[in-house]
Amino acid sequence: MSTDAPSGSGTIQRIDQTLAALEQASCDPEFPQHCLGMMDDVRAALLQAREAIAAEHDKYRALFDAVPDPVSIIARDGTVLDLNRAGMQAYNRPREDIVGKPIEVLNPDLPRDHLAPVLETLDRGGTYVIEVTNMRADGTRFPVEVHSANLAYDGRDAIVAVARDLSKRQEAEVRYRELMESIDKGIIIQDAQGRFVYGNPAAMRILGLRSGESLAEAMGNGRWKVLHESGHEMAYDDFPTVRALRGGRIVESTVIGLYHLMRRQLLWLAVTAVPQYAPGSDRPGQILSLFSDVTELKRDGAWFDRAQALARIGGWQWDRGTDEFYLTEEAVRILGASSPPEDIAGFLACLREGDRQRVRNLLSEVDSGTGFELELQGAQADGAPFWIRLIGESESEGHAADVLTGTLQDITDRKRAEETLRVQAQTDALTGLMNRDAILAQLDARLADPAEHRVALLYIDLDRFKIVNDVLGHGAGDQLLVGAAQRMREAVGGEGLVARFGGDEFLVVCPTADDGERPKRLARRIQEAFDPPFRLDGDEFNVTTSIGIAQAPTDGTASQQLIQSADLAMYDSKRRHRNGWQAFSPELAARQNERLQTETQLRRALDNREFHLVYQPQVDLRSGRILYAEALVRWHNPQLGEMRPDRFIELAETTGDIIRIGNWVLREACDQMRRWREQSLPIHRVAINVSYRQFTGDNLGESVRLALAEAGLPGSALELELTERVLVDDTADTLHVFDQLRKLGVQLSIDDFGEGYSALNYLRRLPIHSLKLSQSFLAGVPRKPSDVAICQAVAGIANSLGLGIVAEGVETEAQRDFLLRLGVRIGQGFLFAPGLLPGEFAKRVAAQQEQA
Repeated sequence: MSTDAPSGSGTIQRIDQTLAALEQASCDPEFPQHCLGMMDDVRAALLQAREAIAAEHDKYRALFDAVPDPVSIIARDGTVLDLNRAGMQAYNRPREDIVGKPIEVLNPDLPRDHLAPVLETLDRGGTYVIEVTNMRADGTRFPVEVHSANLAYDGRDAIVAVARDLSKRQEAEVRYRELMESIDKGIIIQDAQGRFVYGNPAAMRILGLRSGESLAEAMGNGRWKVLHESGHEMAYDDFPTVRALRGGRIVESTVIGLYHLMRRQLLWLAVTAVPQYAPGSDRPGQILSLFSDVTELKRDGAWFDRAQALARIGGWQWDRGTDEFYLTEEAVRILGASSPPEDIAGFLACLREGDRQRVRNLLSEVDSGTGFELELQGAQADGAPFWIRLIGESESEGHAADVLTGTLQDITDRKRAEETLRVQAQTDALTGLMNRDAILAQLDARLADPAEHRVALLYIDLDRFKIVNDVLGHGAGDQLLVGAAQRMREAVGGEGLVARFGGDEFLVVCPTADDGERPKRLARRIQEAFDPPFRLDGDEFNVTTSIGIAQAPTDGTASQQLIQSADLAMYDSKRRHRNGWQAFSPELAARQNERLQTETQLRRALDNREFHLVYQPQVDLRSGRILYAEALVRWHNPQLGEMRPDRFIELAETTGDIIRIGNWVLREACDQMRRWREQSLPIHRVAINVSYRQFTGDNLGESVRLALAEAGLPGSALELELTERVLVDDTADTLHVFDQLRKLGVQLSIDDFGEGYSALNYLRRLPIHSLKLSQSFLAGVPRKPSDVAICQAVAGIANSLGLGIVAEGVETEAQRDFLLRLGVRIGQGFLFAPGLLPGEFAKRVAAQQEQA
């Protein structure tokens, strides 16, 4: 907005100065006489312009002073250039006390940079509006709403600011708020979207809401049901507020019912809905609802009975003096008696025995002015069970105190829902067995009861469940869990409680006071139930169980202690031999403590430089000549002594420390291979074992690349021995690692082939170079036919796929001869040498070189 204002007195003053100069010039005798006529014309034009400007200035001044609100003309630096009469009156100051002064003289509370947002808005062509407080000459303040716009004034950019006094409006708002707060009618305001934005105290009281409670939350969806006068539920489009909002007209007093679903409380209100419009709007911006509570007026109407039926609430009255008992029609329907009870005995006959006595005791104690509330269970005449909430109180003091009245509400559906939720909360959704929380609650209850605390806990784990999950997918895994649960349920029968504890782990709780052999018998019965294979996706799978047994009170008196003991026994059974059971013992606990101690020391071993490598020769079986070396890690701890590799490697895989240890072995073996090459020893390759955890939890390909690069070795100088478990993990990351190793030229072999998953399909697709024949199969050769057959089968697989084969654990000449006849060329074992320190290994290779 841009407006031009006349130059006013300043322009007239300059014209007067020009006229005086012309007059002075015309009196000068030296002034050219022929120019006097022209000067007269100029003087006449200036006088005419002066009169016109003076007239326009008078009009501007009259209009300026006629504006009823204070108007200021302000320079862009904040200096007041002009002020109208209303401004002088409002501020109670003469014009000269304001004009020429900074705007802060009118509003001392303005911040230092208050003009910045004003100028920014005006420069964009907008109008700036703000509420501030202005000051009169006597120091009193009053609120104003200031509208600012651009103005061209006296030839320069300026600002025109109109200030509207808000004092009266604020006083009116205060009176309006006081009226809203004090009126005894409920008032609620909702926006155009139906959101609740305001409720006066009367509304909160009528609706039963606490002071400070959120109106929007209390009136939210799912808390109230809106009813017609007929008692039927009201459609949303019929709500008075919705009709007023959509129609834009007042909806006169309409009776509606509000039923609170949580409190089971019914209110009847007479509501008037008034649409409210914002200035300049053709649609309502909000709805004001004015309502009164008419519940008392409607309570005795016929429609109220229908509404009570909808809410499943009936009424009752009992006169203790005459024993007359009255029930409303809905109350009679809820009780379902063959005939309406006429006295208290008839009513009590509808209840179960335990609740009858509760009601008798309570009714005999009720005094005047006291109330009660009970939840009771009973049965209808046809045997159908019901639950009711009985609420009552005495009507008044004196004789009338003998009359008790109240409501009777059908809560059967809620009780059934609660029972369903209770069962669901205690049931494993997949198997239908008890879940973890339920079995723990049962176990805690029995351990706390001296009569039942002699119990046993069986901790059951499915052996090789992960294989099914990994190979066939989670759907087959879930199918297996459901079948396993069914077999356990049938095996245990009524002798104990069966629960799914989590994953593929199950618990059985059984009493032992009457039968001390029950836990072992149930363990054997469960394992026998798993003898038949499971049929999954058309294939058969043999799945067994490992079971740990702990008994209270000897192995624990608290549920968590008993579970830990049984878990420890189960883990020991799984570690020593799958498909077995193990009872907890103090010796087992001692071994567990030893394991924890070992785990602690293992975590520090690498930093303390407690590991070293030995190298077992891989030799030509025919000549005994050393061809390759296998690096084997050894651990000597100052406190624990020399630790067996099978013990600490298994522990390291469990804890995840195997990743750090494996990386150290990789770098150390490559460094040793470099040193042997520098000694010109003819050792063609060094082999190291790689844990499946290094595949899944480490960037193995990059670690191998860096180790080879730091040692200056080609990939062919390194062989990685993998377990079959790695092959099952057929993920994109695993295949990427195989691809990286293939590109590096690293040799890959499968260690202990045949002991694990024997996933032959992976041998065709992955870059495997050789198989290692397990020592466990070679041990029975050549006497044991089954071991002979397995060795022949492994050799046949290797030959048919074009893979190399290495036999480990060669200890006798008979075994070597058997391997040579089988076509196996390379082997290792105590027949040739144990694991040797690097120096000893180098001496043997050097001696072999000299003999050649």
